[in-house]
Amino acid sequence: MSDAKIRVNVPMRWGDMDAYGHINNVNLVRMMEEARIAGFGVPGGTGKPGTEPLVDLFSTVPENTQILVVEHRVRYLKPLDYRNIPACVDLWISTIKAASFDICYEFHDPVDGGVRVRAATTLAFFSVGTQRLLRLDAASRQALGRYSADPIFR
Repeated sequence: MSDAKIRVNVPMRWGDMDAYGHINNVNLVRMMEEARIAGFGVPGGTGKPGTEPLVDLFSTVPENTQILVVEHRVRYLKPLDYRNIPACVDLWISTIKAASFDICYEFHDPVDGGVRVRAATTLAFFSVGTQRLLRLDAASRQALGRYSADPIFR
């Protein structure tokens, strides 16, 4: 695993399972969100204090700034079977652009360690006041760059 990548554990819930015993595709996107929050933090101004993220990239966004999902891409390599233990998820940043960036995910089976799912979420900072995307400033680009590695999708 690259130094830029971080690993989080995301619980698999009994209700996440489909009729085949796999984590349902809709619930996988929820698990992506849980991994993103565990790894990089809760966007500033939302929720109450709790567990600190491994790397706090999002709690200091300026007031009236939202972090919005622009796109999800998911590639299922093998089924992620339900287990009553958390899935291991590697996270990193890629494709840092002027006003957006990607968070990449690799979901591993918690028993055999095999990669089951690769995914990416494109995020952008959005100004509530102007109703426009915000360009990433130099400090944000630098902070994101510390956890940057190759993209999942090209």
